[in-house]
Amino acid sequence: MGRYGDLDYPALTKGGTLLGLGLFALGALGELAAHSLGLQLPAWEMTLLFDAEVLGVALFLLSPLVFGVLLPLTE
Repeated sequence: MGRYGDLDYPALTKGGTLLGLGLFALGALGELAAHSLGLQLPAWEMTLLFDAEVLGVALFLLSPLVFGVLLPLTE
């Protein structure tokens, strides 16, 4: 048992990366679909889609660094 418990770092890395990619795709495709169909979305929905994109990029970039490099090195 390690310092942070019994964590499966490869699974956490893959899961976080795929979650980030999925959030980014959801936000980007939602905005693209709204604009291409000529829909006028409320401001809160546009904010939600934009936040999903930003959070997706952050998760996509930080998950491999945190769960793939930093945490295993500190054990």
